[in-house]
Amino acid sequence: MAKIVFEHVHKRYENSDQFAVTDLSIDVNDAEFLVFVGPSGCGKSTALRMLAGLEEISEGSIYIGDRRVNDLPPRDRDIAMVFQNYALYPHMSVYDNMAFALKLRRVNKQEIDRRVREAAEILSITPYLTRRPKALSGGQRQRVALGRAIVREPAAYLMDEPLSNLDAKLRVQTRAEIQKLHRRLNVTTIYVTHDQVEALTMGDRIVVMKDGHLQQVDSPQNLYDKPANMFVAGFIGSPSMNFMPAKVDSDGEGLFISESGFKLRVPREHESKLASRKGQQVIFGIRPEDIEVRDFADADWRDMTVQSRVEVTEPLGSEIQLHATTADHKDSLDRIAVEEGAATDVFVARVDPRVRVMAGDVVPLSFNMGQMHAFDPQTQEAIV
Repeated sequence: MAKIVFEHVHKRYENSDQFAVTDLSIDVNDAEFLVFVGPSGCGKSTALRMLAGLEEISEGSIYIGDRRVNDLPPRDRDIAMVFQNYALYPHMSVYDNMAFALKLRRVNKQEIDRRVREAAEILSITPYLTRRPKALSGGQRQRVALGRAIVREPAAYLMDEPLSNLDAKLRVQTRAEIQKLHRRLNVTTIYVTHDQVEALTMGDRIVVMKDGHLQQVDSPQNLYDKPANMFVAGFIGSPSMNFMPAKVDSDGEGLFISESGFKLRVPREHESKLASRKGQQVIFGIRPEDIEVRDFADADWRDMTVQSRVEVTEPLGSEIQLHATTADHKDSLDRIAVEEGAATDVFVARVDPRVRVMAGDVVPLSFNMGQMHAFDPQTQEAIV
C-alpha cells in the first residue's frame, strides 16, 4: 500500500504549446479509492498513464510512497493496471494470463500457484482457469484482467475505464464487485471513468477534470451538494442541474431572484452570500429533485412557486421527468435540447409518478430554495 502524490504535474503535447494536463496537484491517501471523472479529452487517462509510466511528464513530480517515480520505468513502479480492452493474451489460458507477470519476475511456482488460485477464488473464476479468453464472456474477461492485477500484490491499482465494454446490467454488477474487492484488499486504487454514476457510487473522493484542468476534488456528496462551479454542477447528477439566468433584487422582506416569468424568495441562510450581488445578474441553479408540483394555496411555498408550462413528460416508472418553462414562455420547445451547463428558461423537474400531468398543462411548480445554487455569469464560480 502507498500514498500517491501528483505535484504540479503538466503534460504538454509533443511539438506543441497545448497541454493535456495543466498543473495537477493531488494527494491520494493510502488505501483510498480515488476516481478521476470528466468528459472525453479532459486529461484523466493521461494523468493515469503518467502515473503508470506510460506517458512522460513534461513538468512536475509524481510520488508513489516515498519514491519520486518520474524517471522509473513502469515495471519498477510497483503498480498494476487494468485496461479498458482487458489486454489478455489470446493464446494463453486464464491461469497463464494471471501468472504471466509473476513468471517474468521469477517468482517460484508454488507462490505463483497460491496467488493465482487465491485471486481466482476471490473473483469466482476458478472454473475458467483452463479456458482461453475467447471462450469467456466480456464480464469473465474483465474478472481475469482484475485477477492478473491482484496477483501482483502491488502498492496501487490503476484502472482505466475497465467497465466501458460491458453492457449496462453487467456494468452495475461488476462495479459492486470492484467495490467489494477494494474493501477486501485495502490497497490504494485510482479509477478513471467518464461515467459520473460510476464515480459517485465507487469513489471515496472524486477528481473532476475539464480540458486538462482540475475543477474540484471532494467526496461524492460534497460534489453533488456543493459544486465549485457550473461545470461540476452540470456534470455531476442525472438529470443535470437546471441553470437559469436571473437577477438578484430586494423588497421590504428580503432578497429574491427574478427573471421574466418567475420571482423566487431567497432563504435567509443564503442572503449574506447574495447581498453584494443586489441588482446584478447571476445564474440560478436548482436540481430536478428540488422542484415539485404544489398548490399555490400552501402559504409556506407561495414565494417559491411558479406557474409553469409542461412541454414534455418522460414517465420512468419510479418518477416522471417534466421538461417545463415559465408559463409566459410559449416558444420554449425548441430550447429543450441545449448545451450541457448552459443557462436556459427550460428546466427539468423530477416529480412523483402518481402526479397526473400532461404536455401542454400549466401547473404550479415549487422550487426548494433551501437547496438553491447561484453562480457568477462571467467566472461560472459558485456564489451559493
